[in-house]
Amino acid sequence: MYSQGLIGADGRSEETQAFLDAFQKRIDAEEKIEPNDPMPEGYRRTLVRQIGQHAHSEIVGMLPEGNWITRAPSLRRKAALLAKVQDEGGHGLYLYSAAETLGVSRKQMTEELLDGRAKYSSIFNYPTLSWADIGTIGWLVDGAAIMNQIPLCRCSYGPYARAMIRVCKEESFHQRQGYEIVMTLAQGTTDQKAMAQDSLNRWWWPSIMMFGPHDADSQHSDQSMAWKIKRFTNDELRQKFIDATVPQAEYLGLTIPDPDLKWNEEKNGYDHGPIDWDEFWRVVKGHGPMAKDRVKARKKAWDDGAWVRDAALAHAEKRRARKMAAE
Repeated sequence: MYSQGLIGADGRSEETQAFLDAFQKRIDAEEKIEPNDPMPEGYRRTLVRQIGQHAHSEIVGMLPEGNWITRAPSLRRKAALLAKVQDEGGHGLYLYSAAETLGVSRKQMTEELLDGRAKYSSIFNYPTLSWADIGTIGWLVDGAAIMNQIPLCRCSYGPYARAMIRVCKEESFHQRQGYEIVMTLAQGTTDQKAMAQDSLNRWWWPSIMMFGPHDADSQHSDQSMAWKIKRFTNDELRQKFIDATVPQAEYLGLTIPDPDLKWNEEKNGYDHGPIDWDEFWRVVKGHGPMAKDRVKARKKAWDDGAWVRDAALAHAEKRRARKMAAE
């Protein structure tokens, strides 16, 4: 979902060529790799980085929507948004658990997020300025996530692939929920349609950037494809998303904010204008409009929840001691 094209992934390995060849043979045969199976260290590190980044993105992604729960325009909208935010928290749990099967702790992953070593999707470093943004996030951001996540259901690493099956089902519902919000606004008053168009104008390009750098600039995509962690390249997924989304915008009567967007008969898809990669990398490196606020909120939640973690560990230790004494 929010892998940003495996930013910073590491495909190096020190294993023998015979071991690597045998491992690749299993991958090519579409066998699932399980936690106790031997695997190249580069494969493990790449998965830890991707799954951890994905998990962080789910949790940080709760923040831009969470502050609209009390401001949603109706009880129905409040309940639906609350359920969605709760779903995102569950996705983070599934993914952290999948990453832990690779020998990394949730504590370590969280500390890496808070000190800047780990990344999350740059899309969540943009502010939600209006109610329309909640709909647009569901329509575009979750729509882009689904485009990226459905192939992950066939990821070569078993725990990740299995976690993604449920995540994709729920994200699909989120996308439809968002589109319905935008549709309601687009078919409403002049001001409501203008609100929807303004939101689309602000979120279109960040959504396009979610798929990561162009293939020519993606250093680790080839290795991830060979290991079948990824099934499509960044540009292939971006093209699929654009081709699917443009007709949806046309149906709503909204305009995609790209003057160079046009149908290309030869490739049976849309050509689009240049992407501002300077902005992309600036936001990825922590200089987005809401970057400091997002990390600050996660740090506060981590610090405030320390007593809960300590209590849970103490309770587990107490139960273990009682069980040992009974034996």
